[in-house]
Order: sequence, then structure tokens, then C-alpha cells
Amino acid sequence: MAKRPDAEIAARVEDALAKVKMTAHAKAKPSRISGGQQQRVALARALVNRPRLLLLDEPLSALDANLRRQMQVELKSLQREVGIAFVFVTHDQEEAMVMSDRIALLRSGELEQVATPREIYSRPATAYVAQFIGHTNLLRGEIRGGVARCSSLSWPAPVPDGPALFSLRPENLRVVVAGSTALPGGSRIGGTVLHQAFHGATELIRVDCGNGLVLVARTPTGTGNRAEVELEFSPADAVPVRESPERI
Repeated sequence: MAKRPDAEIAARVEDALAKVKMTAHAKAKPSRISGGQQQRVALARALVNRPRLLLLDEPLSALDANLRRQMQVELKSLQREVGIAFVFVTHDQEEAMVMSDRIALLRSGELEQVATPREIYSRPATAYVAQFIGHTNLLRGEIRGGVARCSSLSWPAPVPDGPALFSLRPENLRVVVAGSTALPGGSRIGGTVLHQAFHGATELIRVDCGNGLVLVARTPTGTGNRAEVELEFSPADAVPVRESPERI
């Protein structure tokens, strides 16, 4: 393999540093630059060889939360700029949602689902996917004549008769307040608030609806600040999912 001339090597290094916005630090020692800047340099080293595909194995795991979010945006922008396919490995579900055009979710070495972030979140194929990507309520019910029944809940479900499993995201459960308009065809159930977790503009509440049914709802802060609440959801938001078989 022919050796590259010094001029070409210098040009490639300069181009790679420019792409990651590190030209001004080209002469700096690693100990004198920040963790985020070190990540940029590592990426520049990979880009020098002009690969057609780049594997990034948890490249942001050592960064603090704020820097990690900043680097997520920069990495995605850089990928668009250089036009190279990135295979981004992460155990952080939120990071996978932010970074990806498509997510391949692995379970015990096998693909569980491959889809866009929006599809994998809103239309999970299995119970495992629904629980792994974000929070969800799994409703195990029985279908009879196009109606699903789970505990004291019932809602229209255009799936074959028999046992069924549904994923219902917490943000799709709303607390019914006085004067609010009912959701078309919506299903309602009341219960006792067991726990509230503050998340800034929203909060997660756990509601005991009786007969062993506990639902988690994400609501605007303050709306669930009661001992007893009534929850409501649209039938379209209860998504049928397959059971996830045990794997060894």
C-alpha cells in the first residue's frame, strides 16, 4: 500500500479538525482540552480515513448530562454534513431516540424491532419494546366482539377475539378535570393516587384503579395533585403488542 504524501496527510487532518470545530486547538495537549473536545478529536481521527461507515460505541457515556446533550446535537449535525452512515451503540433509550434515523433494538443478541424512533415509540411491536423505550402501561385483556376489557376498563379494539395485550403510554392518559370535553369514544376509570413524581412541567402519577390495576399517567404539573382522580384515554392510544417470549 502506497504511503500517503505529507501534504495529503496534513490536508486531511486539517479538514477533519475543521469538521469537528477543533482547528483552534490543533496544537493543544489532550490534558488541556475538555472532555467534549476530546470526543471531537477522537471523531476527527476516525474521519481522517474517510470511512463509508463509522461505528460509535457509547461515545458519550463518560460525559456529564449537559455536555452529553450538546454533543448529541453536534454529532447528528456532523453526520448530516459528512454524509457517512453512523452506527451508534447506546444503552440510553432517550439518546437513541434523539440520535437515530432508525433504531435497531437488540434483546439477547437478537433483533426485537427495527423502525424509526417515532414508530418504535408509538407502535412498539412487542411488550419488551414498549417497556424498554420509555414508560408504558401494559394492559392485559380479553377481546369480545371488537371490545377490549381489562379489569373495569373497556374500549373498542378492532382485533380478533381472544386474549390480548396493549401498550398505553402515560402521556396518553389524562386526568379528567371539571368542564373538560370528553374524548370521542374515550374510556374513563377512577382511582386513588399512590405516588407523584415531579418532572418540572409534568409529573408522573401512579393510580390504583382497583382489582389489581395500577396505571401511570404523565400529566401537567398540578392536575394530579389530588387524592382521587379520574383518568381518560382514547382507544386509538391503546396499541396492541405481542407477548415477549423468554429468551436464554
